[in-house]
Amino acid sequence: MGKSTGFMEFQRRTPEKRAIAERLRDSKELYNTWPEKDIKDQGARCMNCAVPFCHTGCPLGNLIPEWNHLVYTGQWESALVRLHSTNNFPEFTGRICPAPCEPACVLSINQDPVTIEYIEKAIVDKGFEEGWIKPEPPKTRTGKNVAVIGSGPAGLAASQQLNRAGHTVTLFERDEYIGGLLRLGIPDFKLDKNIVQRRVDLMAEEGVIFKPNTEVGVDISVEDINKEFDAICITIGACEPRELAVEGRDLYGVHLAMDYLPQQNRRIAGHKIDPSESISAEGKRVVILGGGDTGADCLGTAHRQGAEIVYQLELLPKPPETRGSNNPWPQWPLILRTSSAHEEGGSRDYNILTKGFSGSQGKVERLDAVRVEWGKPDESGRPVMSEIPDSAFSIEVDLVLLAMGFIHPEHEGLIKDLGIDLDDRGNISTNSDRMTSIPGIFAGGDSVRGASLVVWAIAEGRQVAHGIDKYLSGQSNLPSVAV
Repeated sequence: MGKSTGFMEFQRRTPEKRAIAERLRDSKELYNTWPEKDIKDQGARCMNCAVPFCHTGCPLGNLIPEWNHLVYTGQWESALVRLHSTNNFPEFTGRICPAPCEPACVLSINQDPVTIEYIEKAIVDKGFEEGWIKPEPPKTRTGKNVAVIGSGPAGLAASQQLNRAGHTVTLFERDEYIGGLLRLGIPDFKLDKNIVQRRVDLMAEEGVIFKPNTEVGVDISVEDINKEFDAICITIGACEPRELAVEGRDLYGVHLAMDYLPQQNRRIAGHKIDPSESISAEGKRVVILGGGDTGADCLGTAHRQGAEIVYQLELLPKPPETRGSNNPWPQWPLILRTSSAHEEGGSRDYNILTKGFSGSQGKVERLDAVRVEWGKPDESGRPVMSEIPDSAFSIEVDLVLLAMGFIHPEHEGLIKDLGIDLDDRGNISTNSDRMTSIPGIFAGGDSVRGASLVVWAIAEGRQVAHGIDKYLSGQSNLPSVAV
């Protein structure tokens, strides 16, 4: 694979990002064009290791060494075939996946890993540019109808797989756009929405029927869905946010991240936002509570809206810069991660417990907090948190964004109406084929796993499609994914 001496000749090099001053003036994607020679050189670094541990890092089992080698040798169309054989949407994962394959790369033992994610993006982008990616409608139809509820990456993957197996698929989405968080949650500077729409249009040409602005249980009854379809697939995500039960939570200016980010995506798409409902960081002192990807997305968005200053606060300790001895390769490294949004500005702080908010005339003006420390684990295995004496402090603030993660899928409505069983974390309980407690009703993605990565969602979508196809046909030629 690659060039036998490539990993010694070439250092890891990623595409260049647009200058910060330039990209903060718009919402376009971050990266400049990557020269083809650089892409081939990076593919050459794939070192023909005896055991490709990158496969263990990728939930989809992507054939990474194969398409790295094909890129290095200039066989782009063959590389695209290998890429699509395991991944329905490499144009998504190549942009927003944290690439668990890369720290599992054998080079990561003592070098920088192969630039797997960026090569993946380069392959699929070239495929679209060259016209190699075309609709693949099924040659025959089975006569079976499947309803997929929720159009995020799991729902899209399940729909494409089931459609290609010959079933007639109708995908229901309660929002006005197809794509779930890909469309309304991920900022445009990370994933241009034309990229999402391009794939949706392709799937429509393949025969998938899309029903946006249609909430099952509201716009169409659960009873009608059960009567009309031979199988139901639930891929509604884990959208129930983790809340903050402190004094002042109800003040105007304290908002959930998933109220803030979708509004900005709609604004960029040309929607007019009612001024009374508008959430903007322009000219404001902003605090983001939560140090994960959603918090970073809020940070980058606040920069582009012209925030005066942004603080990102995290309850947990600051991660280490390098792997600890208890976190060896090829495990996912539990280290400090810096996104493009952090490069653009803002202040990060850790071990901060928010105690409450205060303000006047119903608007937030101050955040009160205290510093904490973490002790040894208790009987449950969780480290014990304690407040540090005399460490209380306040921050003057105009906008607070709660980006503390998600706890499980929304229970009210569809799940409650169907009466399907949940696990002890509040997620939908399924068997290995992703069938729920009710025969003929399946579930996949974050609604089963809990909030996770786009690559896991696609893998889940492929697995639930395999289970549904087997249920409808007695057997399935669709791949079964070890998720």
